[in-house]
Amino acid sequence: MKVVVQRSKEARVTVNGETSGNIDMGLMLLVGITHDDTEEDARFLAEKISHLRIFEDEHGKMNLSVKDVSGQILSVSQFTLYGDCRKGRRPNFMNAARPEYANKIYERFNEFLREQGLVVETGKFGEMMDVSFTNWGPVTLIVESPTS
Repeated sequence: MKVVVQRSKEARVTVNGETSGNIDMGLMLLVGITHDDTEEDARFLAEKISHLRIFEDEHGKMNLSVKDVSGQILSVSQFTLYGDCRKGRRPNFMNAARPEYANKIYERFNEFLREQGLVVETGKFGEMMDVSFTNWGPVTLIVESPTS
């Protein structure tokens, strides 16, 4: 499992012109799932991300988590994170999990984040989405589960 974590001042995802998810300050997450990812991978990443200290404290040090700052999360499924561009000019998506399996793991990931006490908004799995946000810092990290 692979998640692009971006510290955000605000974020929104729309589907067919309608807002599906909208947050104020927090984290914008792009979530990719591969074939052998499990609920344990989803749990591991939810715990890791919810406690990741990437918000600044009163001294300007990255010592606070999204939970510490009462931030929110916008989670968007992103199978293209598993696109392989090493050969040719068209990405190969064979490493991305099949949609029915990926959606199950993605939903569990979001549930695990909510269990951490976080407000979690989402896009719509499998739909064409427009995502807009303000990357704050900018701060962008790639966080992967141990089995990746």
